[in-house]
Amino acid sequence: MEEPEMQLKGKKVTDKFTESVYVLANEPSVALYRLQEHVRRSLPELAQHKADMQRWEEQSQGAIYTVEYACSAVKNLVDSSIYFRSVEGLLKQAINIRDHMNAATQGHSPKEPPAPSSV
Repeated sequence: MEEPEMQLKGKKVTDKFTESVYVLANEPSVALYRLQEHVRRSLPELAQHKADMQRWEEQSQGAIYTVEYACSAVKNLVDSSIYFRSVEGLLKQAINIRDHMNAATQGHSPKEPPAPSSV
């Protein structure tokens, strides 16, 4: 008769013990301790990721500035094409004038016989 009663009391003790361990394991201070451990373990990695992202953002901003500057330079070149065409026309005129001057000086060179004078 005492054995079923002992089993019942043993079961009650183990149930109370299990409940107490469960309550202690899930107590708010234990949860905060676990949270603190997690933060302490993961924070250095997160800080490194943040630093990497900031560095990549700076590099991206530099690249964006470079591309915008290059686009502006190309636009200015396109806008100045009229000036390039004008310079090209002036260079062609200068070459033609030089060719005419060379032809004129070759016509009056001392190696050629003098032109007959009508004096």
